[in-house]
Amino acid sequence: MSIAITGANGKLGTLILSHLLDHIPARDIIACVRNPQAMHAYQARGADIRFCDYDQPASLAHAFQGVSQLLLISSPILDNAARLQQHSQVIAAAKQASVSHILYTGFAFPAPGASSLADLHLATEQAILDTGIPFTFLRNALYMDFVGSLPLHSAVANGCLTVPPGDWRFNAVSRADLAKGIAAVLAEPKKHLNKTYELTASHPWTFHDLTAALSELSGKPLVLQENPEMESWLYGFLLQINTSSVSRGLEQLLGHPTTVLKESIRPFL
Repeated sequence: MSIAITGANGKLGTLILSHLLDHIPARDIIACVRNPQAMHAYQARGADIRFCDYDQPASLAHAFQGVSQLLLISSPILDNAARLQQHSQVIAAAKQASVSHILYTGFAFPAPGASSLADLHLATEQAILDTGIPFTFLRNALYMDFVGSLPLHSAVANGCLTVPPGDWRFNAVSRADLAKGIAAVLAEPKKHLNKTYELTASHPWTFHDLTAALSELSGKPLVLQENPEMESWLYGFLLQINTSSVSRGLEQLLGHPTTVLKESIRPFL
């Protein structure tokens, strides 16, 4: 068995690679990256480091030689049309290389037509289905990183977290939990053939919960205030995606509930 991970030196990819090395021999892992020189530590442990660029089909064909399972980590670029082109080139190269199983990190609970982001991930999943290659779709919830774009520090300083009005509920989860769950799938890929996982927090949380967690972490009393005049690109984005639905899929892969809110936001303070 050989497992290739694209984007293996990105934030999510690095975490997945580290957890996977705890499960299977390094000689069975292929890290496909644009900068192989940055992967000396993993190469020293025995992992195969290969150059791979989503925009260079020739590099993909070479990187996927002898690969059994391929984890395609979604491209990070913002142009969704270009992202889909990159994904399509990866999928075509995987088929050409006779990869026997494609795993893809999409987005949780995508609704057709709801947003360009949802359409991108659904189109990528369909492209994988069209190959006839066995698949596993790993639909990641909103990264907990989004709280880093909220005014957390000023909220602690002023004793008040201000947000737009609304019934905000979140299924966001830490990259660490996602990486550990995805690594568990990669370690036993045959158990997860042709399955789709919605990888979310075990329970939804609200801005009230966030305010309480901030108060506990800072040791200062905080209140939540709604301001109808508050505007930000972030809230517009959040309204386009399903931030509230949850699944126990990630919890089952981890073997325990996802990290609690207070601990998940601690790094952002």
